[in-house]
Amino acid sequence: MKSVIIDGVTFVAQEPMSNIVIVRTYSAGVHFGELETRNGTEVTLKNARRLWRWKGANTLNEVATDGVDQDYTRISKAVSSIDLTQAIEIIPVSEKALQTLGERWPD
Repeated sequence: MKSVIIDGVTFVAQEPMSNIVIVRTYSAGVHFGELETRNGTEVTLKNARRLWRWKGANTLNEVATDGVDQDYTRISKAVSSIDLTQAIEIIPVSEKALQTLGERWPD
């Protein structure tokens, strides 16, 4: 692992973050998927799902960090790609949270 010492403090390089993100938009709700492109407030996600409702997290920051409740949460089927305009937040998703963010919509 690479590190550097500056003024006696050791800084260690971290692994690159995943390209899985949560995107909150102005009017199209909350989506997550693989960040393909971003141009200002326009975002394209691959393998994207809509997060319809959730429980077990108070904020999207907590959803992205810790994940969601398995029973109450509703997550759509994935679409191959979606273009989102008016993105307000783009939040990287942790591996821990990703484990809870599969399709969850009862028939």
